[in-house]
Amino acid sequence: MRITRTSSAAALLLTVLTACGPADDTGADAKSEVSPASTAPVAGADSSDTSEEPTGDDSTAALPDMVGKGLQSAQDEAQAAGFYNLMSHDALGRGRNQILDRGWKVCAQTPAPGTQSTDTKVDFGTVKLEETCPAGGDQAEPAEAGSTMPDFVGKSVKVARQALDSSASLTVDDVSGNDRMVLVESNWQVCSTEPAAGESLDGQPVRIGAVKFGESC
Repeated sequence: MRITRTSSAAALLLTVLTACGPADDTGADAKSEVSPASTAPVAGADSSDTSEEPTGDDSTAALPDMVGKGLQSAQDEAQAAGFYNLMSHDALGRGRNQILDRGWKVCAQTPAPGTQSTDTKVDFGTVKLEETCPAGGDQAEPAEAGSTMPDFVGKSVKVARQALDSSASLTVDDVSGNDRMVLVESNWQVCSTEPAAGESLDGQPVRIGAVKFGESC
């Protein structure tokens, strides 16, 4: 009986060892032979190419010469050429807004005609159709006033007001003798100022004497 039990135990141990050994070897070999899927290249892809598609921001085009044309026609032509950043201003320096573009004509344009970036801002200096363009094509508005009163004579009341500090106390009088109210300030020209041009401007109230454009001071 003792011999039989020993033989049975030995047989059982041999069976266990036989079953475990090959399974461990197979697992080790499988791990060493599998290649990582992440290293496989994707068809048609170039991993070294990190460049971006061009944005088109640096495109250029030929800006036409639009001096002498109606403002609406000039704007349409500029857009047809690829320029969409458009603005206009009163070339007489009166600060008037171009409400009806067909009623204005182009006296000057910035930049000049030629090859330009299509992102360039195109600015048209304009006057009304019945008016004459100023000498040189454009008349600059006065610079912002500092500590000295600028010379506003001949300028519109509107641009004079814009040049003064927004906190300035300003009174505008009709000096034609008709005692009219000054309503649309771009239609009135400055005849005189207190303080006078060149005098110190240090927060004191400002008085402007004006008449309508086309009238004599």
